[in-house]
Amino acid sequence: MSDATPIAPTGRTIVLGVTGSIAAYKSAEIASQLRKLGHEVFVVMTRRATEFITPLTLGTLSRNPVLCDLSEESQGAWKPGHIELADRADLLLIAPASANTIARLACGLADDALGAVALATRATLLIAPAMNGKMWEHSATRENAERLRARGAAFVGPAEGMLACGYEGTGRLAEVDEIIARAQQLLAAR
Repeated sequence: MSDATPIAPTGRTIVLGVTGSIAAYKSAEIASQLRKLGHEVFVVMTRRATEFITPLTLGTLSRNPVLCDLSEESQGAWKPGHIELADRADLLLIAPASANTIARLACGLADDALGAVALATRATLLIAPAMNGKMWEHSATRENAERLRARGAAFVGPAEGMLACGYEGTGRLAEVDEIIARAQQLLAAR
């Protein structure tokens, strides 16, 4: 008999959005840490995110099905899965958030699962950017981030340091502990 018992969620419901960034591998640790804190975690991945980490990994760590495509939603359900997730969420945490995703969120695009959840939810939105420093500093990205902040989105990071592209600068995903702490802070304020 094993001493390990499954952790039953006692916290809040967090939708973890994962986008196409080399930092996507860190979403596994984020999902795991949130579960250990007692939160129920549902992962929504962009198509590009699946090129960096598998839905199987994130489904195993979150202990919930992973939504990657709107066409994957259960057939015949009276309420689409992305709307159910949007309604259940206490926090929508997008980590990592690519420049492309930040632009799509700022424009209100909802032609993929993550965009649809983001547009439909009334949950707190926490964005953890991860990209090349030049992309983060570009005026279009800065304007998109400011537009999202003006709508109430919170940001954590990006951090400064060596980037995956070989440049040094601001664009790294914030440390997992910092992301978790900010998520907990926002949930406590809700």
